[in-house]
Amino acid sequence: MAAVALRVTDAAKAYVNGGHETPVFSRVDLDVESGEILALLGPSGCGKSTLLRAIAGLDELSGGEISWPAGGDAASRVGVVFQQPLLLPWLTVLENVKLGLRYRAHRGAADDEAVRSTIAEFGLSELIEAYPDELSGGQAQRVSVARTVVTNPQIVLLDEPFSALDPLTRASMQDWLVGIQQSLGLTAVIVTHDVDEAVFLGDRVAMMSPAPGTIVQSWRLDRATRAERGSQAADELKREILATYRGLERPGQLASMPAETSAQVAAGV
Repeated sequence: MAAVALRVTDAAKAYVNGGHETPVFSRVDLDVESGEILALLGPSGCGKSTLLRAIAGLDELSGGEISWPAGGDAASRVGVVFQQPLLLPWLTVLENVKLGLRYRAHRGAADDEAVRSTIAEFGLSELIEAYPDELSGGQAQRVSVARTVVTNPQIVLLDEPFSALDPLTRASMQDWLVGIQQSLGLTAVIVTHDVDEAVFLGDRVAMMSPAPGTIVQSWRLDRATRAERGSQAADELKREILATYRGLERPGQLASMPAETSAQVAAGV
């Protein structure tokens, strides 16, 4: 088993307004292993994005703990990629990628040569002097990911990063992210509503229940033997995950399910 990069223990989050408490998620236990992509699924409002914000240090838990077994904290360990690229329109691609290094926690994380090397790794060298309005949606999101990766985070958090893209560009970006993750050995957690995306990207897929969300089921995939996109085995796994989605409306059905299902995707489920 790989080393644990991130551990979430009995995490809970609730908002209080006018003396009324609204729970968002509770009793969340989650380990993220070094070098894996964890895809986090769940219905709208179950707390996926709020959990990501808490891991990033952008929101505080109401209870429980987020820890970094290798040491450090969110400020030095985490990079975040949001749904929108959030590029500054008056800066070039090079300047936008370098922007993340201006913040105190990441100063000195990379020099100019390393920044240019990252841009090349992301296939953006020909666009290094381009401005955001000259980029396609996929190119802009690659710049956003490069800006995060250049800070050398221990873990990259992606909150539905491809949801605004058209289907063909989205599929291309998914292929690209898998290649970059394998090339750089990144550890990542990606929030998505798309089961196809979760199965294609994830080394593990974890599902949260409706609010207050908690992890109700997870599937471990073997990337070394994973079938290609659209294979019969992948389709069978997607059907199992969708069945679990339907089971969220019938809590008694979930009680009989194991905590984790191991899935050798190439061999079927």
